[in-house]
Amino acid sequence: MTLTVQKMLADAEAVVPRISPDEAKGLVGRPDVVFLDVREPPEVAASGKVPGALAIPRGLVEFRADPASPMHDAQFDTAKTVVAYCASGGRSALVLKTLHDMGYTNVRNLGGFKGWVDAGGPIEKA
Repeated sequence: MTLTVQKMLADAEAVVPRISPDEAKGLVGRPDVVFLDVREPPEVAASGKVPGALAIPRGLVEFRADPASPMHDAQFDTAKTVVAYCASGGRSALVLKTLHDMGYTNVRNLGGFKGWVDAGGPIEKA
């Protein structure tokens, strides 16, 4: 069977729970939670991000999350909850599935940044 984007997303969504913007608001600023914006830099620059979120494009997350990588970011810790988002929720689902496979078992998909904004979530300008 050929692997398709639809199959990859379905597999990710089966492993990674979605949370609502209201649930996510209660997690902002907690030391045991990392917010992860996986959009491209121009997207983040245009709209801002969740306060304190790491802005790491999807293609670099694995390198920043792996402690053995020279690009590792110390804010990544398998003991923390990782809440990721993108423009619509697809990229964040795929990234979180990969992080889950890397040992990050407490991952949550916030979905799209627009949902965060529409729900009155605070925004930090880049």
